Amino acid sequence: MHLKNGKVSTGVYVALVHLFFLLGLGRTNGGTINLPDISQLLSDVATILRLYNDLGGWNEDGTDGSYIDLYMKDHPGLSVAQARERAVDIIASQWKSLNKECFRLNQYFSASSFTKASLNLARIVPLMYDYDEDQRLPVLEEYVKFTLFNQTNTII
Repeated sequence: MHLKNGKVSTGVYVALVHLFFLLGLGRTNGGTINLPDISQLLSDVATILRLYNDLGGWNEDGTDGSYIDLYMKDHPGLSVAQARERAVDIIASQWKSLNKECFRLNQYFSASSFTKASLNLARIVPLMYDYDEDQRLPVLEEYVKFTLFNQTNTII
């Protein structure tokens, strides 16, 4: 239940549905793709974000209400490592589902930009939660530097 509620709280559904309509895919004048057609894709991206957030933000005193904490409460005797491994397994499963959905949706030419944007959102999630010991995001910083300055040694 936590994961189901947590997916909604990520904001992924709102952001991607908004993008769906901005791209003109939600037109009622005979468009080839409808909002229900993208529900699995939305769920996959939201799950990936939720679990990466929980893995990145989980603290070992278990008081944050993350999926890790709640999964351990539902499965007494499970170690933190086992609960984290379960979250990683779910992420891998969601990636498989997301890729499958993108291939399925690519049959609609009009959905191409939407599926690319959805994949890109899911791809950046691990970068957003890859903190170092100083609570910085070094890989994301390097990507931003490269993108903005087309070189990796310039400091922002």
